[in-house]
Amino acid sequence: MSQEGALVVMLGVAVLLIGLMALGWWRRTRRDRGLVAPSGAAPADARWLASFPGLYVATTAHGTALERLAVRGLGFRARADLTVTDAGVVLHLVGQDPIFVARERIVAAEQATVTIDRVVERDGLVRLAWRLDDGTVVDSYFRPQDASARAATAAIAPLLTSTTPTGTDA
Repeated sequence: MSQEGALVVMLGVAVLLIGLMALGWWRRTRRDRGLVAPSGAAPADARWLASFPGLYVATTAHGTALERLAVRGLGFRARADLTVTDAGVVLHLVGQDPIFVARERIVAAEQATVTIDRVVERDGLVRLAWRLDDGTVVDSYFRPQDASARAATAAIAPLLTSTTPTGTDA
């Protein structure tokens, strides 16, 4: 085969692969078009607890770290700040509107090692499990830059405690 023929074959394969990737993403966005993340900042009276600059990695189906969801505003990796307030958690992704996850929506905050397209040292990611507007539980992964994932999950942990009185306080 000549060099020109090999070049044509390689270009054809490249175009085919790019087309298949585009088709896959288009189908994913159609599948997930009903999933809506809450946008907006934290309430004005919310008290700031901690902030963690870093990298937003992905949002996946709950318990399925390798199934990326195409939730509007959360479909792609981005530089981000994770801000913890007494009212909930705010994800500030560069180039996107802030996403406020109210404390009532937060299901869990744990450390993780693996998610779609990212493997880090043991427990190097923050996995925030939370409910979308329709009640679907998803996992959002965040990689802190200047702090440990343990510190970020510890900052979120007080939001998970129930405020219902128990024992002698009931």
